[in-house]
Amino acid sequence: MKTIKQVSDLTGISVRMLHYYDKIGLLKPSNFTDSGYRLYDDEALETLQQILFFKELDIPLKEVKEIMASAHFDKMQSLKSHEKLLILKRNRLNGLIELVNKTLRGENTMSFKEFDMSEYYNALEGFKTKHKDIIIKSWGNIDKYDEFIETCKSKETEIAKMAIKEYGSIKKYVESMKKNFNSDAMTKADQIDDFKKDCLYDRHPKLKELYKKLTEGLSKNPSSVEIQDIAGEITGIAKRDYEVFKNELGDYYWNIMVKLLLEFPKGLEKNYDGRGMSWIESMDKKYGEGSSKFMGKALKIYLGDYEPKIETLYKKLGSDLSKDTTSKEIQQIVSEIVNENRKMNEYLKFDEGENHWGYTAELYLSNPMYIKVMDKKYGGSGASKFIGEALKFYAENNK
Repeated sequence: MKTIKQVSDLTGISVRMLHYYDKIGLLKPSNFTDSGYRLYDDEALETLQQILFFKELDIPLKEVKEIMASAHFDKMQSLKSHEKLLILKRNRLNGLIELVNKTLRGENTMSFKEFDMSEYYNALEGFKTKHKDIIIKSWGNIDKYDEFIETCKSKETEIAKMAIKEYGSIKKYVESMKKNFNSDAMTKADQIDDFKKDCLYDRHPKLKELYKKLTEGLSKNPSSVEIQDIAGEITGIAKRDYEVFKNELGDYYWNIMVKLLLEFPKGLEKNYDGRGMSWIESMDKKYGEGSSKFMGKALKIYLGDYEPKIETLYKKLGSDLSKDTTSKEIQQIVSEIVNENRKMNEYLKFDEGENHWGYTAELYLSNPMYIKVMDKKYGGSGASKFIGEALKFYAENNK
């Protein structure tokens, strides 16, 4: 027999959640101590293991309860179905699949490590010691970083699902996270944040003067000579004084800054100050409603014909939504997008998940914020669905 605390430590499922499972009749304790504490035997743990398998397939708890309570429920057949779905739908966690196989062979494998998030939290805590300067720079202070960790814990299920879907397992996600924390991509992100904070907190006197001058004329034509002269000065200073805009990918990152001013709503970019505000919201708050998009338009016009190759490829992909997403023509474009993305990651020493494109496809197909942005950028209504389906087909056929 195990106490509820022991079961929580073993499985990674919170005591509160185990109480909830009891309340809804999904997992009842096997017995109680004299003091009234819940106790669980091996049979209860086997049931909990089944619940976690269903949970990994995003089946609602109400349906899980109905399935497991059914007179037709066959534990062994259910495990076979789990195995097929995990392999076909997600290219999922190899350790979990092996766990299913072992259970099907009749081995007593009471393992819950595949669902455990402790390694992820240990890595986050480890960053405080190894990268204290970066954490303070990014979050402002250690207390805010600790709040971030607590927020992650409150969203544990979401993070675990993302990690498993995109990286194959929580362990692989943590390994990539550690590597990426030291990658050039993280350095560039910090440099972009420095630029944004300089703009928002008036740390660069000349930029302060130019932004103020630019936003005094929101009713003017952003393509006018006057506005373009200001946009040119801002661009010139950015490329002269900020390392992120000087290197091989300088124009690419400056293009990203323009996009942040124009396109990215709350929730799709890193918050600059921990208050949940996007770059658009922050600039509008500082300079007045509509300032961000006016700046973005002016800078985009000044950029002229420049466009990152990967952006050109995405536009090409969404240029005709009537085409077959599985066709050789469309899949060739997707292949070029993947190769271009790979080159950039190699340059930045950034490690993406083994199912990055399958996970990205899922976002374009189901996440409302991503759908809104993708539809707006590429081909109108249905563009996100089209691109998502094209990426999904590529991911499923290039494992």
